[in-house]
Amino acid sequence: MSNETKRDVFDDLVEELANAYIALDGEGIGEELTNEDKQAYLKDYDNALPDDLPVIPEAVGDILRSAHGQTNFLDVLDTARNGHTISKTLAWIIANQNTFARAWLLGVWRVEETGEIVKLEDEK
Repeated sequence: MSNETKRDVFDDLVEELANAYIALDGEGIGEELTNEDKQAYLKDYDNALPDDLPVIPEAVGDILRSAHGQTNFLDVLDTARNGHTISKTLAWIIANQNTFARAWLLGVWRVEETGEIVKLEDEK
């Protein structure tokens, strides 16, 4: 899986189609989009990340990375809610459980501070 989103794949296709149309309209020449090209775009689209990735703070991502595979999701929420001390990071998890859950399930998220896309599979 790349760091390309579905929107990136769509934009690439639109640009290629626009260029082909301009070439056909303006010069009378242009490259037709082949079946192989179409299949490649469909494959890229299927492999692309969702456009609406969860956005989480870097510190929350650190917790997610360290807990994923070592514990289950409910244990993380339980620790966040009933831990000895509630940090700012744990408070964020409690307040944003749905966003944290999406990042946990997808195994990919965007870092709030930098916009970087982080994937759990990259760290194995």
